[in-house]
Amino acid sequence: MNVSPLLRFAAILLLISGVGFGVFCIPAIRNLLIGGDIPTVMGFPAYGKGPFERVGIRTTIPLLSGFLLVCILESVGGVLVWGGSKVGAILALVLLPAGAIFWWGFALPFGPIFALLRTILILLSWQGLK
Repeated sequence: MNVSPLLRFAAILLLISGVGFGVFCIPAIRNLLIGGDIPTVMGFPAYGKGPFERVGIRTTIPLLSGFLLVCILESVGGVLVWGGSKVGAILALVLLPAGAIFWWGFALPFGPIFALLRTILILLSWQGLK
């Protein structure tokens, strides 16, 4: 099956989000496990000091683990969408609400931008999914 370039781009956006955000969850979880603070990445706290904390939700291991799970599933969705899978596209769409909560709560501005783009690309290519 020939997968459209639009779907391939959507898959790349899913993988960038999943891997890009997920990889920083691991040192953050490790630091919290050993009693440390959230690490700083490129001058910004990784998953801390955002709206979650302003409304009283501390960054915890379960919270970070939930976000890591969303990131892993986005990556799985990306791999599936790369192959033109409708299941992968549905997974990407189903993950939007959970991702949105984390992007807002951790103040991650690229999450919504990537999600909007990949959703548009998936919907434009829906007929080509298998």
